[in-house]
Amino acid sequence: MANILTLEQKRTLYRDGYVILRKAVSGELVDAALRRIKAAKKGENLGGEHQLTDLVNASSVTPILTEAMGTFDAPIACQVGVLKASQPGEYFNNLGYCDKDMPYYGAQTHSDGNITIAAPQEVQQGTPEEIYKRYFASGPKGDLGRSPDVMGHNMVPMFEDPEMTLALGSFTAFVFVCLNDQTVEGCGQTALLRGAHHAVEKFFRMQRDTNNCLGPEGPGWPRLNHDAPNRCGLVYLPETVRDQFIDESSECTPDGKRWPRPTQVLMEPGDACITVYQMPHSGTRNEHGTESRKSIIFRIRAKKRQPDKLVNGVTDHPDRGQMGEWLEYEEGNDPWERSKYAMCNMWHEWDGMREVVAEQRAGEAQARR
Repeated sequence: MANILTLEQKRTLYRDGYVILRKAVSGELVDAALRRIKAAKKGENLGGEHQLTDLVNASSVTPILTEAMGTFDAPIACQVGVLKASQPGEYFNNLGYCDKDMPYYGAQTHSDGNITIAAPQEVQQGTPEEIYKRYFASGPKGDLGRSPDVMGHNMVPMFEDPEMTLALGSFTAFVFVCLNDQTVEGCGQTALLRGAHHAVEKFFRMQRDTNNCLGPEGPGWPRLNHDAPNRCGLVYLPETVRDQFIDESSECTPDGKRWPRPTQVLMEPGDACITVYQMPHSGTRNEHGTESRKSIIFRIRAKKRQPDKLVNGVTDHPDRGQMGEWLEYEEGNDPWERSKYAMCNMWHEWDGMREVVAEQRAGEAQARR
């Protein structure tokens, strides 16, 4: 595997928001990771094991990302995505819909860095305000009201900043490393909304220009969908973004709501997928797999955003501590505004993409004339 992206791969990354690196990770590294997973004790957290972090740190992923994006902290942790085979369930998902009713193998396409609290499993009663208050009071810290100290069960803050103007954590790049056969749809692989990163960036800019409140509860993005079957579904993606990717072929839930068809990322062991942070994505149900789906997920932030802060490789909210702790920043360093800038300018941190971005934008401008 080459240690840099080709020109065509960079163009693909710009256009689609992701690129698949075939055999980016050696068979030896894949086998070592699989052996460590197999040897795990029940309940053991493998996220910090070197056999798993080596999938980035000791593979061609590191030089490829370094050339395309710039320097970053070597991951010391990762998300271990082992997903057992399963069939459609009767429970309400985070969108407030019954799992079995969701199309595309249960995909819940979302932007990363969003608070998630366990979905109510009964249809909620009361006013929207009452449902909102009850839902966020059910988090691990109890009833704190509407506050940046509220944490989700995914340990993501409700708001990143004290002023509650930033409701999403952010980073620069996702890396998904495949450890088993995911070449057939419905085997639990990651699904991506191809090309939607452009729409997400544009939406963030609209929010910034309106009142500088980005993410849920900012302009055009309500936090909860009270029209969902359980009356308390998280709005994981703004309607104005998702509607751009819906047509007559889009599948529906029983209420007639159409859902964007994501692209399932089909990979073999040792393949890796790199995406920009702005890429809407989702895990999917492992209905057809003959074994557990095994993908190792990394969240990477370019060092240039906050050079003195260590990003561990798993957190989706590195402007705060892993458990929501408030970090110290030097005078004049506003981490929330730096992150808002990166969210609204998705190629700012991709130093090795500058020429391709300029080329592609020039072509787009010419096409509009």
